[in-house]
Amino acid sequence: MLEPGSRYDSVEVAQMQQNGQTIRYLRRRFVPQIATQTTLTEHIVTETDRLDQIAALSYGDPLQAYRLLDANAVLHPRELLTVRRRIRIALSGL
Repeated sequence: MLEPGSRYDSVEVAQMQQNGQTIRYLRRRFVPQIATQTTLTEHIVTETDRLDQIAALSYGDPLQAYRLLDANAVLHPRELLTVRRRIRIALSGL
C-alpha cells in the first residue's frame, strides 16, 4: 500500500465497516520524541538548499526529508529552510 521507507511505512493499516463496505485506513503516526533521536551532525542552511537534497546527502534518499522535520520538531518544511538556520540530522530512536 505504501512505498517502503515512507514515513508511514511502519504505521499499522486498520479497517472498518461502513455502509456495507470495508474501509482501510492508516492508524496515527506518532512523531519520534527528540530525546529518542541520536544527532549525527548538523547542517547550516544556504540559499540554494532544498530538504530533499539535504536528505539525499544525509540519509542517501531524498524521500527521507520527513526525518529532518521529525529531528527538528517542525511540521512545515519551510520552517527549516531559513538561511543560516542550523538543521539537526538525526537517527530516530523508534
